[in-house]
Amino acid sequence: MRVPGWRRAVLAVAATAALSAAGIVGTATPAAADGCYTWQRTLREGRTGADVRQLQIRVAGWGGYGGTVVIDGIYGPRTAAAVGRFQAAYGLRVDGIAGRQTYRTLYELQDDDCTPAHFSYLELDDGCGGSGWDGGPLSPSATRANALRMMWKLEALRRSLGDHPLFVTSGFRSRWCNARVGGATRSQHLYGFAVDLVSPRIGLCALAREARSHGFSGILGPGYPGHGTHVHLDAGTENPANRESRYWYAPTCGFTGPLSPAGSPPRQDP
Repeated sequence: MRVPGWRRAVLAVAATAALSAAGIVGTATPAAADGCYTWQRTLREGRTGADVRQLQIRVAGWGGYGGTVVIDGIYGPRTAAAVGRFQAAYGLRVDGIAGRQTYRTLYELQDDDCTPAHFSYLELDDGCGGSGWDGGPLSPSATRANALRMMWKLEALRRSLGDHPLFVTSGFRSRWCNARVGGATRSQHLYGFAVDLVSPRIGLCALAREARSHGFSGILGPGYPGHGTHVHLDAGTENPANRESRYWYAPTCGFTGPLSPAGSPPRQDP
């Protein structure tokens, strides 16, 4: 459960006072502690490490039109640009440097299990009503980690669409579930790298168009068979176990590319 912001602030002040009395407070102390992850230093271009990777997971949905933030622990120009877009989206000073204000906003956005504010592991679990993350090609922990990356991209998409609710109708699918719904045999849903999405306030075409700017390499929407009631989003270009070329295909919404190398959209999930 997320700790309220005011309580975090009280805890942080109390902790800082105690540490100051002990003479062990350093200049890198973050603005607030967090139950999921706490950054201990300012990050900018040229920095490397596990803390950069944690940041990249959370800003990967701000890669810009057709952009992808590689989760590699290296703070390069694409990561800096994504941080800048994140900062702009939340009214922060835009400098592409992750510091106190950026971290404070991230802490407010995430729950203690590291999921973003408006999405949960339960929502992205087995689309046929199961529980757990087993039954796919990857280990449950690897599949769950992929789903977390998708959730942060969805959080960015939601923000850009005015923070209107988005609902996942199908996320991770076990092999059994995928066969039951007639999914493609190598569907990204099997890896936790795909979602089917709807919104009561946002049209499907608006969803599909905006998704092009939030790190989704696979987009299937209205005009593609079986996608008249939802938008399929995936990150297949980032999946080393089943890597796919980028494809954006929603003819009703006015776009049909980039397509697969064969020149036509792949057979994807209903």
